[in-house]
Amino acid sequence: MGQSQSVDPAQVEIPDLNKLLERDGYLNPYQYEMKRRYGLMLNFFEQFEKHEGGIDRFSTSYNKYGMHVQPDNSVRCYEWAPGAQQLYLTGDFNSWNREEFPYKKLEFGKWELVIPPNQDGSCRLGHLSKVKLVVRNQHGHLLDRLSPWATYVTEPDQVGHAYEQRVWNPPAQEKHKWVSSKPKKPDNLKIYESHVGICTAEQRVASYRDFVQVVVPRIVKQGYNAVQLMAVMEHAYYASFGYQVTSFFAASSRFGTPEELKYLIDACHKAGLYVLLDVVHSHASKNVLDGLNEFDGTQAGFFHDGPRATGSAKVSPVITTNTTALTLTRMPSSTSW
Repeated sequence: MGQSQSVDPAQVEIPDLNKLLERDGYLNPYQYEMKRRYGLMLNFFEQFEKHEGGIDRFSTSYNKYGMHVQPDNSVRCYEWAPGAQQLYLTGDFNSWNREEFPYKKLEFGKWELVIPPNQDGSCRLGHLSKVKLVVRNQHGHLLDRLSPWATYVTEPDQVGHAYEQRVWNPPAQEKHKWVSSKPKKPDNLKIYESHVGICTAEQRVASYRDFVQVVVPRIVKQGYNAVQLMAVMEHAYYASFGYQVTSFFAASSRFGTPEELKYLIDACHKAGLYVLLDVVHSHASKNVLDGLNEFDGTQAGFFHDGPRATGSAKVSPVITTNTTALTLTRMPSSTSW
């Protein structure tokens, strides 16, 4: 799907714009820009309807992209890497043979791979096994990467090494079974903003289970009716407070597993707390080996190339406004959380 077409702001009608301008006259000088942006948004949605089956369908693309174990225990892998010459999947399941499992190239920068089950019918990629994507760039070099759609990424055993992507496919008995339904949305929110890792007085990173034991009873007693969890998305640099995101679809493994995060949310619901997740889309880590930066072997893709590649702080790369890349990084991540 290409870029949105240009629009003529004079031809754009914004519903109830006059009412808005009456309430806030300071917005009058910005009518042209407001109409231009509103028109671009309408074009944006029109392109989704035309090429992607609608925005609702496209915003759940996390169900398609990444690695997914099928009912027959085969594994279907799907990626978007327009700058790659070739894509491979490797891991401890094949003794890290980097070129044994090549992806098939599709149109529009998409790649697909299906790994059949073992002869006994079991999944070849076991629960918690380590995997990596291998990208052959346009210069023929092989580069190790993590899937942008990884759902479980863990700290390496050795300090200074890149984070490691793991297959998350626990047996049924280890999956969290939801007990409590989500409480009704309160008329007035009293939100307790919190960070799981610093919820204990001990000199360590706290866990999702620590939060349930230490924080939930206290904030209920204090009269809060909602809790906002910060730094939930995976981030290799802990001091970034979760704002330099490395894996947009993975819950931070420092605090526990995805099932333990579900346990925390379930416990909050049981206590009558509405749960808000602070999902960061305006920031990303500049990490290459365990982030989105240079994922397909180019500086573009998910980020701007050239002078616009980094923000003024030179800390995080600037996420591109290219239609495809924009939606692949942010929109599906919102709906998945």
